[in-house]
Amino acid sequence: MPELPDIAIYLEALERRILGAEITGLRIASPFLVRSVDPPVKAAVGRRVENLRRLGKRIVIGLDGDLFLVLHLMIAGRLQWTAPGAALPGRKGLAAFDFQGGTLILTEMGSKKRASLYLVRGAGALADHDPGGLEPLEIDREAFATALVAGNHTLKRALTDPHLFAGIGNAYSDEILHAAGLSPIAMTRKPGDAEVTRLYEATRSTLLAWIERGRQETGDGWPTRVTAFRPAMAAHGRYGKPCPACGTPIQRIVHADNETNYCPRCQTGGKLLADRALSTLLKKDWPRTIDELESRRKTP
Repeated sequence: MPELPDIAIYLEALERRILGAEITGLRIASPFLVRSVDPPVKAAVGRRVENLRRLGKRIVIGLDGDLFLVLHLMIAGRLQWTAPGAALPGRKGLAAFDFQGGTLILTEMGSKKRASLYLVRGAGALADHDPGGLEPLEIDREAFATALVAGNHTLKRALTDPHLFAGIGNAYSDEILHAAGLSPIAMTRKPGDAEVTRLYEATRSTLLAWIERGRQETGDGWPTRVTAFRPAMAAHGRYGKPCPACGTPIQRIVHADNETNYCPRCQTGGKLLADRALSTLLKKDWPRTIDELESRRKTP
């Protein structure tokens, strides 16, 4: 799912192309995309783009007349900028927003269509789409700490809870926790002041670094490498590959469709966290530490 750094780069690219421009046409290819009825989504046609913003992981296109298009890309939704009037690309094309200078196309891979589009009127209706999480790049350490310890959750869950922090998902939470040297399953009420400070600073530095990386990759072009799996990431999506800090193989915890990646040497003091599927299968044969795991690998 595109997260805060990805949405930030999308918005910067959109500002260069559609801010101040009029929507001349709107083509909807999927009946599952539009989730609002009043006002009708076609009411966006003929409206001028007055502002663009991020609302959690949502893209908001503010139009004249106090209207807002709210686009949630979910897991597989992506945006493309093409020539004016370009055709929607086969089954993956969901919608096209036509402008005089080009066409913004929304695509979604896979059979499960989860992306959504709303047209709402007024700030009150827009606020209904805001989960309420704090903006991690706009708060100080004290506000971060207060939100973090509001409940007793794992650090991973707290970082990805949209009601606590806005825009952080599975991928960047792995990167943040790796940078902070903290276990993803540590409880939020357990870390001391030093650990909270490390987590706060790692959150800011990680998100800012990936925004800057996205800017450098994109330049004045269009962001085409929006993905949760990047070779330069330290932990996320790198199961079995060496940690860039210590060389220990990155490990994982699999739960439903999500995978948490971590370094057992840098983050958990050498302890392997129980993966529900593998530890249940292996039972007593499940290695408890990274040293035990490496020892077994060396055994012929």
